[in-house]
Amino acid sequence: MNDHLVVLVTTESEAQARRIARRLLQNKLAACVNFVPISSMFLWQGAIQEEDEVLMIIKTRTETFDALMSAVKSAHSYDTPEIIGLPVAIGSRQYLKWIDDEVGG
Repeated sequence: MNDHLVVLVTTESEAQARRIARRLLQNKLAACVNFVPISSMFLWQGAIQEEDEVLMIIKTRTETFDALMSAVKSAHSYDTPEIIGLPVAIGSRQYLKWIDDEVGG
């Protein structure tokens, strides 16, 4: 199993993304969160939806994913928020060590 993840979460606004990010950082569930404004199209309840959203790119450790997911769900306004963990196959050793030092400690 890989030790590090990039987790993708979409939110309805930058304010919501920042509230969630602050909670994750304060609870040492993430080392870093980036915010990217995006335009999304998706199927929801049988209809095509179009929304402006904010994509959160969260850097964390695999072992904290369940707690991170729980924290996101409890603070998120969507019924079914996007929470997708992608394993980091390779990265700067120095950066990955920094994540190790910041998350879960």
